[in-house]
Amino acid sequence: MSLKFISAQEAASLVKHNDNVGFSGFTHAGCPKVVPIEIAKLAEAEHAKGNPFKIGMFTGASTGEAIDGYLARANAVKFRTPYQTNKDMRNAINKLEHEPVPYFDMHLSLLAQELRYGFLGNVDVAIVEACDVTEDGQIVPTTGVGISPTVCRLAKIVIVELNKQVPAKLRGIHDLCELQDPPHRSPIGISSPQDRIGKEYIQVDPTKIYVVETNVESDGGGFAPVDEVTAKIGENVANFFVSEMKNGRIPADFLPIQSGVGNIANAVLAAMGSNDEIPKFNVYTEVIQDAVIELIRKGKIKFASGCSLTVSNEELLKVFADLDFFKDKIVLRPSELSNNPEIVRRLGIIGINTAIEVDVFGNINSTHIMGTNMMNGIGGSGDFTRSAYMSIFVTPSTAKNGDISAIVPKVSHEDHSEHSVKIVVSEYGVADLRGKSPRQRAKEIIENCAHPDYREQLWDYVKLQEKGHTPQNIYACYEFHREFMEKKSMKGADFKKFEK
Repeated sequence: MSLKFISAQEAASLVKHNDNVGFSGFTHAGCPKVVPIEIAKLAEAEHAKGNPFKIGMFTGASTGEAIDGYLARANAVKFRTPYQTNKDMRNAINKLEHEPVPYFDMHLSLLAQELRYGFLGNVDVAIVEACDVTEDGQIVPTTGVGISPTVCRLAKIVIVELNKQVPAKLRGIHDLCELQDPPHRSPIGISSPQDRIGKEYIQVDPTKIYVVETNVESDGGGFAPVDEVTAKIGENVANFFVSEMKNGRIPADFLPIQSGVGNIANAVLAAMGSNDEIPKFNVYTEVIQDAVIELIRKGKIKFASGCSLTVSNEELLKVFADLDFFKDKIVLRPSELSNNPEIVRRLGIIGINTAIEVDVFGNINSTHIMGTNMMNGIGGSGDFTRSAYMSIFVTPSTAKNGDISAIVPKVSHEDHSEHSVKIVVSEYGVADLRGKSPRQRAKEIIENCAHPDYREQLWDYVKLQEKGHTPQNIYACYEFHREFMEKKSMKGADFKKFEK
């Protein structure tokens, strides 16, 4: 049979009010770029007529502007999961516009299987970007996979954006499959980052495929450049690794690295790449960023497994032009493989993620500003942190020009508990929390990671509670946050007033 080619407007008309839609991609990479905009226009037109029109959104992670931005502004979202970074979607979630978008924050490795379990409702439509689609239903994703294999199988309709900006020669870079569901799930056959267990395409019933031809470049604008603070954080992480190797706590041939998204992650990788005492290493992560590509070219990174190729457009074109070089050095997998805790523990992955705030006992807030407003979501940080060989959280010691301390008495929202966090790193140093009591952890974090402007106040807090295993003072623990909410700076927080 022949594939059905339709326009973006015709594709959007296949999506109905109250449908649940699964999108391809992971970050902006691999996301559909034209059909979601037409869905937003359709929603606005229906709203103008006084008709309801909203869809549920399942994505691999964050998306491009064409999905989260347009749909949020069109008030077209009935719920959103599992992760987002778009300012308009964030505003909608935090009830700054329209009625709030119900948002449920999820560990990224869990979404595909929870869709299969039926926990989250049906998947009515899948909209995926591809660089190739065949008459017999083979869909080859572009640069981001996410939950594509699962939503393509579950959906009643699969809309494929066939993007000519991405060469069909990308076929072969993917490792695509779904996990078996309990109680008969077999061990995952990945014992090194290079192993492959799936196909290079997603097999879909061709009768439910509709194809929209596109020619739209990626949203890859790149991340903020490395600055003095992020460079120092990267240097501290690299030096810590060297010390751990010398002390026999990291094998001499090193371990695979997972790093989060953004400029701090790029800074850490760059510092590792420039440190001659760190050997060549592998990457098993979610997002393959510019720094990874650069280190592959230099031979410092031997192999990179990820869920998306999230690089600047300039870098992406260079990769496309040199696919023969990169194809045996990169693999892109679904998020339930790239983030799977079984694989993380088996491979001994060192997890490096970014914190919004860290409390003096080692608990981490990755998601909320002042405990109430959602920033982006937990993403994959929890997938890696709990099962990592070594879990590391990095953060600048302050934010808002020094008016916010990233080290606080108690986190305003807890995503990762002290039981999972081994190492904390700021531009000031490294806090090694392994094998330490709460009071010992407080000393490590305050002395090694907190900004000097806040250390005395943090010590004043810890000294308030003389008894108990954890010196937490319920009356004073949010004094930093209260001071900021009232005076726009934490610097005036006074813990001495709580002394008995």
